[in-house]
This record gives sequence, C-alpha cells and structure tokens, in this order.
Amino acid sequence: MTATPPVTPPGLDSGHRFDARRRWAASLALGFAARQGATRMVRARHQGPLRVQRPFYPEGRDEACHVYLLHPPGGLVSGDALTIQAEVGAGARALLTTPAANKLYRADSHGVAWRQYTELEVADGGVLEWLPQETIAFDGSWGEQVTTVELSGNARCLGWEVLALGRPASRLPYVSGRIEQRFALRRDGQPLWLERQPLDPRHPRFRGRWGQGGASVQATLWAVGLDAAIEAIEALREALPASPRWAVTLRHGVLLLRYLGQERNEAWALCEAAWRVLRPRLVGREAHPPRIWFT
Repeated sequence: MTATPPVTPPGLDSGHRFDARRRWAASLALGFAARQGATRMVRARHQGPLRVQRPFYPEGRDEACHVYLLHPPGGLVSGDALTIQAEVGAGARALLTTPAANKLYRADSHGVAWRQYTELEVADGGVLEWLPQETIAFDGSWGEQVTTVELSGNARCLGWEVLALGRPASRLPYVSGRIEQRFALRRDGQPLWLERQPLDPRHPRFRGRWGQGGASVQATLWAVGLDAAIEAIEALREALPASPRWAVTLRHGVLLLRYLGQERNEAWALCEAAWRVLRPRLVGREAHPPRIWFT
C-alpha cells in the first residue's frame, strides 16, 4: 500500500497541512421533517464523538424542534476533521445550538491542521436557526472552517458565528497560527453571500485599521427570508446599544450584522439581542432562548 502524502490546501503553508495519515474524523447528519403538524427529528446518524440530546419542544409540540449538538472532546486538535450536516424539510422548523464554547487548540509539534465543515440545507417553507455558542481559537491554532447554507424556494434561515482569537484574560493572545474561514449561502443554487477570510496575525491586515484592526473578537449574524428587512434593520438600530463596534447592512436579501472588538461576552450579547429582535419578524414567534445557555 502506498502511503498517502500530506496535502497542503490553499492558505496553509508547508509547515501546517492536513495529513490523511493523521486524520480523526467525526460526523453528524441530522434530518428534520414536518409530521402531523409538528417537526420531528427523523434522522440522526453519527460517526465518532458527535451526538445529539433528545429533541426538545420548549415552545410547544407544534413549534420549533430544539436540538443540542454535543462534542464531548470540547474542541479540535491537530488532525481532527469535524463535519456537521443538517437538513430541514418543507414546513419543518429547527433550532440548533451547542452546550458550550468550541475550542480550536494549538497545532501539535508536527504542524498538522484541523478541519471543520458545517453543511446546512433548508427546503421550501422550512426554517432553520443555527445558534452555536462561541468558538475560541488558541494561539498557534491552524485549520479551516467552511460553512455552506443551501436554501430552496422561500426557506428562511438565521444564524451566527462568534469567534474569539486567543485568551487575552490569561495573557495568551493569538500571535501565531492561521485560520481560513469560508462561507457560502445560496438560494436555489444562486449565490447570495460568498466570503473567504484568512485570519493570520502575521499579516498586516490583522493589525491594520483597514482590516482586523487588532480586534481579538469578531461575530457575524445573518438572516435571510425576512419579509421587511429594511424595517428590521431600523428595529435593530433602535434596540441595540449604539457602538462603533457593530454595523448592519442588507445585501441580496441577506441581513448581515457584524461585530469587531475585544469582548466575546459583548459579541454574544449583541447577537442574542439581535436574534430577539429578528425572530418574530422571521418566524412569527418571540425568541425562546435554549435552557442550555443558562447552565
């Protein structure tokens, strides 16, 4: 048998690569369907340390199905390849979250990177709320995060990503490593939002005012399917605390709220407050925060 050589994808240097010989895969594939007026989790296949708790219906049996994604290791190390897939069928409504922060640990002495893929698909008439808790990248972490959202017909979706670079409170800033982030959101195969972001503290963009500006925390919230997006933006500007650290805009029907600052608690609170404003406009229901957020 011929050994598979390491692969260096775009964005990673020759010292930090994905190595098929050092690959520890974990995957989770979920499916939700509307059955007899309620949303049921009809598929939950897993490989490796990825699980879900039983579905919850804190808003009522005929409302959104809440599911907690569990990753017992609590983070990604060199060689990890994590894949999460979720399909929401026509007329189904699902809210997915996590019980704790995800951690991206420092690369090992061999410089092997990690991978994390999230693939979300929502059918015509379906609604998905993707609300994971924050991700913390340790100094020296190397890898790539790829998120794809495929919508059909009049599917609706709201989600966020909160990323904290380094651990400033422990005097461990993010001064080495590289994280490649890619995001694609499409409706009926047509791109609405495509983005690629390399996070490299050695690059001038990381410190420059024209780029990251030295910020250690960033967040992006997206919402697509709002009936009155302009009015929703005005509602956000009225409800959220005024600050130069966040801004909201609308592009191709996608509402985007961005945060760039130094406080992950502030970023999380901003996203949660925005969700409370947007959810009634997206699904016609008041926000019902998952109980796991308060434990």
